[in-house]
Amino acid sequence: MARRYFHAHETAREEELEGLPLASFGRRALGYWIDMILMLPLTFVITVLWARFGIVNREWKWHGSTVRINGPEGSEWIFIVAALFCIALVNYFSNGKSVGKWITRIRVVSLTHERLGLWQCVERILGYGASMAEGGLGFLQYYWSPNRMCAQDRLAETIVVDERKKAAGGRGDSDLVEATRTE
Repeated sequence: MARRYFHAHETAREEELEGLPLASFGRRALGYWIDMILMLPLTFVITVLWARFGIVNREWKWHGSTVRINGPEGSEWIFIVAALFCIALVNYFSNGKSVGKWITRIRVVSLTHERLGLWQCVERILGYGASMAEGGLGFLQYYWSPNRMCAQDRLAETIVVDERKKAAGGRGDSDLVEATRTE
């Protein structure tokens, strides 16, 4: 059997990101709440459609047998799943720049790849839950992390950069935008 060796593949990517200005806690929080407010109507529509036409509390006839799929009594769990799904997809397709992040001029950037992966977006959303489950301590990690990473950033291996500021080392705004944008 061939022997495997550790390869620090993230190092080159992290060197590309060196010197990018990190977003403030206030901008991050504002972007998050803008996204939450904007997602509520979309999530509500998805929840209603899913509950009405989806697989919850449905019954089918199949080869003379009746197949029933029953969900929990309420549809709260559908609302939560729909919200998480919507936010993860928006972050994935916008490459870390949802509407709230666009308004606040910040962007989520992967530490491992040039583009955010779908699983990284899911991990970030689940990380918000972990941050809240810690009584908010996961969000406060921002203040003692050298790279201003909250629990969701650590989980998904991401950082949040401020696109308004110039990068350290003399790179201008256009270089910053180019460094965080993928084609």
